[in-house]
Amino acid sequence: MQLRECHNSKGFELVVADQVVLRHAPDCPAVATARGCPDIDMVRGNFRIEDAPFDRVVADGWRHGGAGAELLEQGRPVALLEWDERSLRVRALTAGHDRLWVRFHAEPGEAVWGGGEQMSYLALNGRRFPMWTSEPGVGRDKSTDLTRAMDEAGMAGGDYWTSNYPQPTFVTSRWLAVHLDASCYSALDFTDPTRHEVEVWTGDARFEFFAADGPQPLVSQMADRFGRQAALPDWAITGAIIGLKSGASSFDRLERFIEAGAAVSGLWCEDWAGIRETSFGRRLFWDWHIGKRSEARFPDLRRRLAKLDERGIRFLGYSNPYLANDGELFVEAREGGHLCLQRGSGKVYLVDFGEFDCGVVDFTRDETREWFAERVLGRELLDAGMAGWMADFGEYLPVDLALADGSDPMVMHNRWPVLWAEVNARALESRGKTGDAVFFMRAGFSGVQEHCPLLWAGDQCVDFTRHDGIGTVITAALSAGLVGNAYSHSDCGGYTSLLGHVRSEELMMRWCELAAFTPVMRSHEGNRPDDNLQYDSTPELLACFAKWSRVHAALAPYIRALSDEAATSGLPLQRPLFLEFPDDSELFAVQDQYFYGPDLIVAPVIEEGAAAREVILPGDAHWRHVWTGADFAPGTHAIAAQIGQPPVFYRPGSLYAELFAALPEALGG
Repeated sequence: MQLRECHNSKGFELVVADQVVLRHAPDCPAVATARGCPDIDMVRGNFRIEDAPFDRVVADGWRHGGAGAELLEQGRPVALLEWDERSLRVRALTAGHDRLWVRFHAEPGEAVWGGGEQMSYLALNGRRFPMWTSEPGVGRDKSTDLTRAMDEAGMAGGDYWTSNYPQPTFVTSRWLAVHLDASCYSALDFTDPTRHEVEVWTGDARFEFFAADGPQPLVSQMADRFGRQAALPDWAITGAIIGLKSGASSFDRLERFIEAGAAVSGLWCEDWAGIRETSFGRRLFWDWHIGKRSEARFPDLRRRLAKLDERGIRFLGYSNPYLANDGELFVEAREGGHLCLQRGSGKVYLVDFGEFDCGVVDFTRDETREWFAERVLGRELLDAGMAGWMADFGEYLPVDLALADGSDPMVMHNRWPVLWAEVNARALESRGKTGDAVFFMRAGFSGVQEHCPLLWAGDQCVDFTRHDGIGTVITAALSAGLVGNAYSHSDCGGYTSLLGHVRSEELMMRWCELAAFTPVMRSHEGNRPDDNLQYDSTPELLACFAKWSRVHAALAPYIRALSDEAATSGLPLQRPLFLEFPDDSELFAVQDQYFYGPDLIVAPVIEEGAAAREVILPGDAHWRHVWTGADFAPGTHAIAAQIGQPPVFYRPGSLYAELFAALPEALGG
């Protein structure tokens, strides 16, 4: 990084790879500092976070100082900037100041992406995005009755920016990336087109810079920085994972999928450890071991799993980093010092998860990380024969508990999903299962990429709504992929069914069409399975799921190649259009279609009642329609898209053209 003086030495610029990243002058100050006065409340993973900063100072001058530059307010030093080739440290110099606002330079028309996994907007321009892992909320649109009702019921409505997986990293169309190397509360603010502002709740922050000559090498740098996922195992991409939670009868229901012609790679039963019925719906009993409740729901589970494995069908379970206080593992964890405590009292801190309370496993202790990885995930899941699980939650760490290592929960909160991912990865490694068994997570933060082999997009509503329906899983995959997450998938059929919202046959069929063109195809029965359609509820739905599972399986050679490439390049399988055509600025905000690898364009139908949709075919060569074989010139086209024929196109010159041309045959069985 280089400093370049300007404006007759009244200001300066910091330059990375010949690009200005920060500019400071009296008329455009780069840094402000203040004292914070936070007010934070949490209800079941939904947070209200407010601040009333005071004693704010804005730097208006500067001078060389030490290894960097001192920023001045009326001649008084208020901040220090120190830098090396690729990073910048910003420190408040006023005693007690624990808030920073750092303004990075923006060029006119510069597009911005990133922020971790964002579900409402791929392009971040014009909006502010707090970086705090939490429940995303139900509805996520303050103008809707559902969101307002959920807000009244416990701050649970969410907003466009609420996310299980935020990350304070942004990528711009100058092919620069800026990453805040901190886990405290922060916010990325792009409401002013002249700057990219980062608010940080600390008085000492470090930023990292990345630059490349295009988006693909820039994304590869992100993957190098945060850690690349291993290639997915063959079993995970050669068929669908059937999600059922009806106890032992799930095995009989699985047979109906197989008889219907479905390509099946796994059976996922999140209820393996038992269930708890609540007003929200059918919840799980959070006691992650094979005991009385598990045996009552799944008699002779280990033998049943071994029988499935003989048929080439994997069994997947469920776990999360909390233990119900009326379960058996809670007692063991409390006696072993593995649970977070109340401040000052020494009592176990309990979190209300909605009609039941849980202890928080304290992953700041290495002994506890080892205990959970070995005692719980190793012995109870992997040794029982499970090939993977949903590693749920990770967003709920309260900010008023005591952690064993003495760290501040406000700083550790965002790190919690990363520690949770590390524990799961440690369990796989302990059994030699890394790259074979697969756990999938919804929660994340900077660094989760190194440990988590697969994301899932969380708990979408069972509908087509703009901010919490089927379309959000596309935005989630595309945004997360830009910061180093190669693989994403979703609950096929959706999850959240509340206040009379239930699945429609149309939604379930459209979700099959989408899920077939993601790295992993996995169904879910949702939070209210008895109130909703399931894929084995009708012959038509069962046939639909079977057809698209065969398409998913038929794509396996292509996905194998993409997955192997991702392990070395870090490139995501689902890609924004501009990742392949970076010179076309018209593609920068497109978030309802995507490249699946370099050779497929997928444009799922995410609008209720639609029988056609517009599809952008970029570049200067023709694209071939998978289902009809017709060639289309580059440009924007209105494409027929009745149920059973989502718009999918491929490059006729692709090495996989014959495979793509055979997809209609796979669909028809």
